[in-house]
Amino acid sequence: MIRHIVLIRFRPEVSDALIFEIFDELAAIKDHIPGLIDIRSGKSESPEQIERGYMHGFTVDFEDWGALQAYQDHPDHKAAGARLVENAVGGIDGILVVDIDV
Repeated sequence: MIRHIVLIRFRPEVSDALIFEIFDELAAIKDHIPGLIDIRSGKSESPEQIERGYMHGFTVDFEDWGALQAYQDHPDHKAAGARLVENAVGGIDGILVVDIDV
């Protein structure tokens, strides 16, 4: 299984409503990508408080690397990704992505 982990530093003026609207768009992709197992998103509630501004994030679990590629190529993912970049601090510089084979 592949776990796709995305952390975002949203610009201060971006509302929680907009953030969760974008997360809902991402979650809707689940029904369109074979091999996409689950999508979870939210705001950090870490007691450690070492997010360094990356207060929101999401994970996507895939059966394999091919399913991750299908997700990355999907037009709905590209549209939601563009909205993430548009609303992140410094654009793409405000987003971290890690893919782990678990």
